[in-house]
Amino acid sequence: MPSDVLAPLAGLPGVTEAVETARSDIDALLWDREIRSHAAEIVSASRLRGAWASAAIDGAEVRPDALVSGDALDGSPIGRVVAASLALQAELPRQVALIDKAPLQVLSRLHSVAAAGFVDDDHRGRVRRDDAADDPLRLPAPPSADDAARRMSALARLLTTTTSAPALVVAAVAHAEVAVVRPFAWGSGLVARALTRLVLSSRGVDPDGLTVPEAGLWAAGRPAYAAALRAYAQGTPDGVAQWLVLHAETVRVGAAESRRILADL
Repeated sequence: MPSDVLAPLAGLPGVTEAVETARSDIDALLWDREIRSHAAEIVSASRLRGAWASAAIDGAEVRPDALVSGDALDGSPIGRVVAASLALQAELPRQVALIDKAPLQVLSRLHSVAAAGFVDDDHRGRVRRDDAADDPLRLPAPPSADDAARRMSALARLLTTTTSAPALVVAAVAHAEVAVVRPFAWGSGLVARALTRLVLSSRGVDPDGLTVPEAGLWAAGRPAYAAALRAYAQGTPDGVAQWLVLHAETVRVGAAESRRILADL
């Protein structure tokens, strides 16, 4: 078994080109002087738009302006999912320094934040105890609770092991593992999408969180997102490549979203 198990993934069909294009667009964004001069406002808006898109992917779609006014946070089932997504975005900056050192601790914390009010307090931040898991995207049945715990431990080892794979590949694998395995009884999708942002920040691709990768997923559409995750779950080279290419494309679109934020400002 190779020590760097992520490195070969970068060479799968279409992955190198997709990753390089996304990274080029992000780099151009980071070097844009007008973007940098409005960084604080863009980061704030990025988190808001990211929270909206991630909640919407799980079916909690509200008017975007309702997040600004607070009207979306009305205590309804949809409003509570939106609130959970917003809470995750607020928590991410505090976890950047830990994701590459203590990823299981970070996963536990992210779920604990997101799942407040959705699961019992003694289940927050813990891998599910049975095979039941929420399924907004209608993915294949997740592995057993024991297998889910093992997969999360394996993911933690990947995140704490040196790799030559691009950060975009690492982020994509972390995202897909949590989304497919669904280690938590509720909220795994929200946590998975937050991981893309977190890994890209911790590995210096988008250190400040200017981009909106969740918006890229929303633009791709729930069917395409779910199909790519199903392909990844098959574990074949073509299936994994399908997910990695889609993920890179959504990150590229997320960089373009930052320019739309600037235009709105």
